[in-house]
This record gives sequence, structure tokens and C-alpha cells, in this order.
Amino acid sequence: MLDQITPLILTYNEEANIQRTLSSLTWAHRVIVLDSFSSDSTQEICTRFDNVEFHQRAFDSHSKQWQHALDLNKYTPWVLALDADYVLSQELVDELEQLKPKQGTHGYKTKFVYRIDGINLRGSLYPPVITLYKASKAYYQQDGHTQRIVVDGVIEELSAKIFHDDRKTMSRWHDSQKKYALQEARKLSETHFSGMGINDKIRFIGLAPLVVIPYTLIVRGVIFDGLAGLRYTYQRFIAEVYLLRARLGLL
Repeated sequence: MLDQITPLILTYNEEANIQRTLSSLTWAHRVIVLDSFSSDSTQEICTRFDNVEFHQRAFDSHSKQWQHALDLNKYTPWVLALDADYVLSQELVDELEQLKPKQGTHGYKTKFVYRIDGINLRGSLYPPVITLYKASKAYYQQDGHTQRIVVDGVIEELSAKIFHDDRKTMSRWHDSQKKYALQEARKLSETHFSGMGINDKIRFIGLAPLVVIPYTLIVRGVIFDGLAGLRYTYQRFIAEVYLLRARLGLL
């Protein structure tokens, strides 16, 4: 089924990641990259790959940017929506090659192996994400700091996983988390408590920074991943602190 899939990627100053991501997509006849006018070498790296079709559009929201990328696909019935730090495993490529969607199945979720500095963690808080879907049956909505894909049809789950491998600087990570926290705080304030999931309820009452440390270390098992696991736990703790501060008007 590989010849029926076009990967879509959004980029903005992704020189630390995009080479690895595109190297895992050499099987695709065409990869659509929609860039938000990067000021680093992202464009140069992308244009080294013969199968990359590079576009640029000023960023306004994640949902509109992804929808524009989706609308650029005129080539295949299926698309594979990837962040610039998603690296496909060979097992996933093999699974996509053999994939035969059932009647009415229009999307697939993918699980992730989270990496810190290239080291695989045995667990993470990163949920499965709809990555593969039929283009004619899907559209994007804004959801907090990011987008949500809406697929009209059955959603199944792929067996193989994607590596989440973000190697941008910590200063860039902190800046992004502060921005995301403000957007997530706004989403929480606009959602009735009864309509929240358990994670958002914990965030709403302010307990998330306390809960996330033991949950990440022990329940998700990253305490056994050494310094990489500790760094990941620190990142999750700081992200929740930023969200709490944003809700209190202190960010």
C-alpha cells in the first residue's frame, strides 16, 4: 500500500530533526513538507531529498496549517501525517507495505517509542496518535495548543511504532512549552469540569505537577532508563508547572 500514501510534515526551524525523519521516508514517491518560513537550514536539508515537495505558508494555527498541507495532496488517497521529529521504524514501513484496510476503515492510530538524545525509553506519557488516514474522509480542528484530526470512519491501530526523537535545544523546548501552556490553560478554562477526562481534571485542580513525577518514573517505568528517564520526567514536570502557572496568570 506504500504507493497509495503521501507523507505530510509541518516544519519550522527543524534542522535538528528533519534529516532523520526524511531518511525514514525514502520509500515514498512524494513527501509534502509545509514550512512556516524557517530561518535555519530546514529548507536546504529538505531539498536534498528528491522525493520532497517543499512548500511555505505563514503559520496562523496548527489546524489551519495541517489542513493546508492536506489540501496540497493531489496524489494519493491516503496520507501519513508526521511531526518533524517522528522517525518511522522499518517495522512500520513493512506493515504499511502489507496493509489492506477493511471496508469502512479510514484511519489508523500509531503508538510511539519516545527517545531522549536518541535513547529509547521503555515508557512515556505520549498517547497513540492518528497518523494514517484517508484524505477524503478527514479534516482538522484546533484543540488546545495543537490540532485534532477528525476522521469519518473506523479507526484501527497499527502494530509497529514510530520513534518520537526531538533533538532541538532545551531553550527552544522551554519556549515552546510556555506557549503551549497558555493555549492549554485557555482550553481548560473553556471546558466544564464534568466534560473533562481524568488527566485534565487532575490539571484543573492543580495536582498534575505532583502526580506526574511518580507516575512517569514508576508507572511508566522510566526510572530504569537512567539519565534519559530522569530528563524525560523533568520535562513532564516542568510542562505541568508551566500549565499551572498559566492557569494562575503567572506565566
